[in-house]
Amino acid sequence: MISPRITARLTLAAGALSLGALALAGCTVEAQPARPVVVAPGPVEPAPPPPPQAETVPPPPSAAYVWQPGHWHWNGVRYVWVRGHYVVRQAGWQHWVHGHWALRGGAWVWVPAHWS
Repeated sequence: MISPRITARLTLAAGALSLGALALAGCTVEAQPARPVVVAPGPVEPAPPPPPQAETVPPPPSAAYVWQPGHWHWNGVRYVWVRGHYVVRQAGWQHWVHGHWALRGGAWVWVPAHWS
């Protein structure tokens, strides 16, 4: 049998947890999905991606879009070109960061485009 004192403590703890859950229920957090990282190793040294290909940028469908330039994608064997395309602006995010390759820790790493 549980003593009245323990029952009272458990009731208080449950109430505090309920209030905390209610307080958090009103909060909204907009987080971007985790950005995958693609590593492109070379046979002897890191193999840098080729220079970007020239693209003709078509007019945007509306002001709600931003252009994502084409880029080289490492498919595990070689680099393949991915054409540029328009991306819908995300509410609350103001700055578009283009995807790019960066040399990190001796390997070429793709940093995907994202909103900041």
